[in-house]
Amino acid sequence: MPQRSLNERVTPLVVDGKSYREAFRAFLAGTDEKDVTHAYLTDVVRRLPTRRTFLDVGAADGTTTKHLSPFFEKTLCVEPGEHMYELLRRNCPDAVILREPVLEAQVQTPVDLALLSHVLYYLPRKQWTPALLRILSWVRPGGELLVALQNPANACMRMVRHFTGARFDLAGLAEELAATASPLVGAARLETLPVHYHGGSLEEAVAVAEFHLSVPAPGAAEALPTRRELSAYVRRHFTDPAGGFTMPHDQDMLHIRRPEAAHHQP
Repeated sequence: MPQRSLNERVTPLVVDGKSYREAFRAFLAGTDEKDVTHAYLTDVVRRLPTRRTFLDVGAADGTTTKHLSPFFEKTLCVEPGEHMYELLRRNCPDAVILREPVLEAQVQTPVDLALLSHVLYYLPRKQWTPALLRILSWVRPGGELLVALQNPANACMRMVRHFTGARFDLAGLAEELAATASPLVGAARLETLPVHYHGGSLEEAVAVAEFHLSVPAPGAAEALPTRRELSAYVRRHFTDPAGGFTMPHDQDMLHIRRPEAAHHQP
């Protein structure tokens, strides 16, 4: 990690930038998120009625895509980021990759499972429902859309809210979708997975905290703390009595089933 002055104010990390990639790697190295969520997703996939096509919206580097692809005959991805696209192409060479953002992408093949994992941070709140309805239009009747986001009450999101005021909540989104009375929206349920990050050094833990503070919330950049203030917060809230630093960052999983097609009597 590059050395920075403690009096320097934290700045949002650019998704395709080197500092973001370094902080993201540090986060992945210390979290059990992938192990927990991959086991969970495997169980979800095995319970699907059909497994022809999988769609990963915001597939990033393709780590999760690569894990789930073998369960399906075909894999589609939506990934507009240039750096992530190159990693995704190498990790999932057989996937069809669409480069447009979700509200511009055109998916012609009905999918059995669509995954939208940790993408909604990067969409304005008013676009959440239109984005999900668009994705549901690509899901075949009886298929499922799964949306992943950090639980708003977990320790990392409390830190984000403390410094920026930003709050991301899938529970409210589920209610909003139901209120649309769209025929695309069927049964919905919200589940929470307990996951944790653990790091050995304060420097690394602060870099991971900075990564979480990079959510593009309105006015967030102006509210971000100095590295000294962020270090003090990490020491106070994330010091593990057993050693190092532990950050709980439980994940919410919102399942939305598209209703089966109605059968009309002749």
